[in-house]
Amino acid sequence: AIPTSPPGVMMVAPINDLHATGSMSFAKGERLMRCKVASVHRILDLFGWAQLANTYITLRVSKEHDHFLIIPRGISYGEVSGSILVKVNILGEVVNRGISGFPVDCAGFSLHSAIYSARPDVRCIIHLHTPATAAVSAMKCGILPLSHEALLVGDVAYYEYNGALDTEDDRIQ
Repeated sequence: AIPTSPPGVMMVAPINDLHATGSMSFAKGERLMRCKVASVHRILDLFGWAQLANTYITLRVSKEHDHFLIIPRGISYGEVSGSILVKVNILGEVVNRGISGFPVDCAGFSLHSAIYSARPDVRCIIHLHTPATAAVSAMKCGILPLSHEALLVGDVAYYEYNGALDTEDDRIQ
């Protein structure tokens, strides 16, 4: 797999650029979580797992306020830093726009929103569309415990995909 970001200056941009965002207020531990999520974005880019559309990583920042971090539209995974991430509420409404000012893909967040609503214990969701995951998801048997890696996956939930989650009833299902 090929990284989606071209090599060059962007590849060495710091992940922890939060010193420049002194005016932003963060929940307890949010600075660290922003850097960790940005690091995961960079790793997915290095492995070439972010080249297809609808790959999203979200993180629940605060259970009290149900706030989440997500990458804004128009930023490649190799460019993500802590200050670029956008904080949204459970409805996908922007709470903190980050430094890019780019919008969030609300349709992309709707699936994550439904999962976070149903499972308050879930802290982070990584939604990938790699060739390997597409192949496994197309198999009726799903992932089989045939290797050490497959055993490490743990419990896997399957969802019958019926299209975009545009309505509240779709998200509840």
